[in-house]
This record gives sequence, structure tokens and C-alpha cells, in this order.
Amino acid sequence: MSVLVAPSMLSADFLHLEKEIELVNQSEADWFHLDIMDGVFVPNISFGFPIIEKIALKAKKPLDVHLMIIEPDRFLERFRAAGANLISIHIEACHHLHRTVYAIKKTGAQAGLVLNPASPVSLLENIITDVDYILLMSVNPGFGGQSFIKGTFEKITALRELITRKNSRALIEIDGGVDLSNSRPLAEAGVNILVAGNAIFASKDPITTIKKLKQF
Repeated sequence: MSVLVAPSMLSADFLHLEKEIELVNQSEADWFHLDIMDGVFVPNISFGFPIIEKIALKAKKPLDVHLMIIEPDRFLERFRAAGANLISIHIEACHHLHRTVYAIKKTGAQAGLVLNPASPVSLLENIITDVDYILLMSVNPGFGGQSFIKGTFEKITALRELITRKNSRALIEIDGGVDLSNSRPLAEAGVNILVAGNAIFASKDPITTIKKLKQF
């Protein structure tokens, strides 16, 4: 069995971005994961449309764009036009979730919802059948290289139960502190997509690391 792996480009070497993109292209990775931060919703700023567009020019795999921004509705069409294939928004940043989810779908992208570590799975009760995937943050968003919050496993169990009970097709994605030490337990708990940054790009052999993350 295997899971999908989405290398987080936030951990890539931006001085050699084209090389890092090609590395992911040549690997067994499934998606590129792009973290977009606005310095308001999270205490950091990452990158915007110009970088996404450049990555999209070279990427041979879908772009999974994670919006850590306020008022994401204003930019959904622009993110799609820049190359996003999947767009996820934070439940904590949106006032009208159904409207925003279907605005994402209208662009032609898959729609995901993101939960911060302190946000309960119960918030998804009335929208779990409307989304394509749920991204559970296993660190507090805003910075790479943080340690995995172990309580995330309880949320995975609760989310898997909700998905089953509601007969939803939503996939479960995990982002934050994912590495070879916890990839197998995460997959066995029911996670479908692993986002990994430092574990891949700081590895001596990123392509082999990606391969190992996919197998359990």
C-alpha cells in the first residue's frame, strides 16, 4: 500500500528552484505543496503569484495550494489561473464556508478545508460531503521545521469516523512535522496524503526519502 506524498516547496532551496522542481518531477512524489502566507492570518510571509506561475511552468505534477490568508475568496480565480490544481482554505479564516468551497470548485480546482491544531473536527460536520480533502495541521501554521503534535492522531481517528459516518469521499492530508519516523503510523491511521518539507529537502537523498514516505 502507499500514500500520496506532496513535498512542501517552502523548504526548497529558492536559489535553485528549478533544480528542486525537477527533483520532485523525477521522484515518486504525487503533488507539489505550496504554502501561501500573508503575514496576517499567520505570522509569516511566503510567496505569491509570480512564484506559483514559475513553478507551474516546470511542474509535471499537480499544484496543491494551501492558503494561509484572510479573505481567500478575493484571490481564488487568480490562484487557479496561476496554476493551482487543488486549493485549500482555513476554516478559521472563512465566514461562509459553503460559498467559498463552491467558489473554488467553480474555478475547476479541487477544494480542501484546513483545520489548525486547536480546531475540532466537529466543525466539519455539515460540510464534509462538499469537499475533496481535509488538511489537518499537525503543527501551528506559519513556519516550517516544527515538531509534530502527537494529539493529531486523535483528530485523524475522529475525522476518519466522520468521513465514514457521512459517507464522504474526502481524503485526509497531514502537514507539519511529517518524516520517516511517523509516516507509517499516519498512513495506518487513515491518512491519504503526506506533506513533508524538511524531511525531504534536507535529506541527503530526497528521491529515496520520498519513495520511503510512500511505502508502509
